[in-house]
Amino acid sequence: MSTLLYVDFPYSGPWGEDMAIAMKELAQSISQEPGLIWKLWTENQEQSKAGGVYLFSDKASAQAYLDMHSKRLNSVGITGIDARFFDVNPALSEINAGPLSGN
Repeated sequence: MSTLLYVDFPYSGPWGEDMAIAMKELAQSISQEPGLIWKLWTENQEQSKAGGVYLFSDKASAQAYLDMHSKRLNSVGITGIDARFFDVNPALSEINAGPLSGN
């Protein structure tokens, strides 16, 4: 069953296009993570938070990514990571055009 992973954490910028430029190589490496179907990058400058919503093919892949990602964030001094896992209901998601594949 597909697993949705939600992650956010304190972040002071850059934002918008500057973030897109600064994080391009990271985004390219994330796209190679085992089990990743897609990621939506999130940012909230008013609350100084950033993160993402990820769809993985299974919970084990999502957990392995979160373990690695948390270590990476901690290594640059980021703490206060909020991460949550959700099972995806494909039948209902399909009715509402939920993007359940990489297409």
